[in-house]
Amino acid sequence: MTVEEFEEFYARTVARLTGQLFVMLGDLHEAQDVVQEAFVRAWSRRRQLDREGRPEAWIRTVAWRLAVSRWRGVRRTADAWRRSGVPPHAEAPGPESVALVEMLRALPLKQRRTLALYYVCDLTVEQIAAETGLAPTTVKTHLVRGRATLSHRLQDPRTEEGPRA
Repeated sequence: MTVEEFEEFYARTVARLTGQLFVMLGDLHEAQDVVQEAFVRAWSRRRQLDREGRPEAWIRTVAWRLAVSRWRGVRRTADAWRRSGVPPHAEAPGPESVALVEMLRALPLKQRRTLALYYVCDLTVEQIAAETGLAPTTVKTHLVRGRATLSHRLQDPRTEEGPRA
């Protein structure tokens, strides 16, 4: 199946397959998710699907199996929660934590990850380097730059005002 043929097949069948899976599953969003995932998987097998001559049946079967697999995962998770009991109550993050997370989101991803591994996970520079594949000097650079950016953003406004007249 060429790219154009696959696109045509998708356009022609996606609504029908979603409707069929909706009837089978009873959940429209789940049906949409599993049909889309099945089409993603079919993309890499489009030549094989063409030879087998039943691409719609293949999509429907894969979508159904994906839904069943999800159900099993949900059931296993629920069983694990029942076995281990109710998780302990966790306090909601305070305003300081929310502000810090917002500040961290403004950092480049590698700096944010490095700072979290260092300060939250208590890893050494060498451990961070091993986990991330970065050189230790690069880890140190991310820490220095991240701290510098955060120090400018986390200034206490009470200390910036100066003496009141």
